[in-house]
Amino acid sequence: MYAEILITDLDLEHRVAARLKKMLESKVSRKFSLRQSWCRRCYHLTAEKNQLQRNVEPLNKKKLELETELRNLSGQGLYESIYTYSCTLMSTIIFVCCICLLKGNGRLFISTELKSWSDSRQYCRDRAADLVIINTEEKFISSLVSEIVWIGLSDREQEGIMKWVDNSTLKQQFWESNEPNDAGGNEDCIELNPAKSVLNNWNDIPCSDKRKWICDN
Repeated sequence: MYAEILITDLDLEHRVAARLKKMLESKVSRKFSLRQSWCRRCYHLTAEKNQLQRNVEPLNKKKLELETELRNLSGQGLYESIYTYSCTLMSTIIFVCCICLLKGNGRLFISTELKSWSDSRQYCRDRAADLVIINTEEKFISSLVSEIVWIGLSDREQEGIMKWVDNSTLKQQFWESNEPNDAGGNEDCIELNPAKSVLNNWNDIPCSDKRKWICDN
């Protein structure tokens, strides 16, 4: 009798073990299948990315060739009219909260919203631009705005060392009287105030303050 009970218990354990083994094998098989599927997906995405990059390169080259041809064949007037259309298109589709203006062969986008310095910069960078850098265009930039705006200048990395968003050091300076003064010990980002004298209208304020901004594309 004891032998029969022992055999029955062993048989039950064997069946349980076999079932657990089967469940484990099934899970391993599913994981392996998912891993294979993920690897194939990654491979195809990488291939698509590489193909897109290869497709973009000749298009960029062709774009530059066409711009040069437009200058040579059509004159500056038509060239500027095309850029004006491009500016309008970009402000409608990409820079939806901005007013687009031409600056040479580039574009300036003046916001209609208010954001902190960091959020303003991120908005620009998300659209392949950055906060405006002012070297020789102070009068021109000041003439474009009627309200205070952020520019791409700060000493956030090291107090007292002003740098532009491209990491270049400050050369020409257009500070208001007695500025920058780092009042309160937390004024690290720079605004341009068009209500002040054109060549003396920069001021440092806390980066968390909200201002309009200018993107330079």
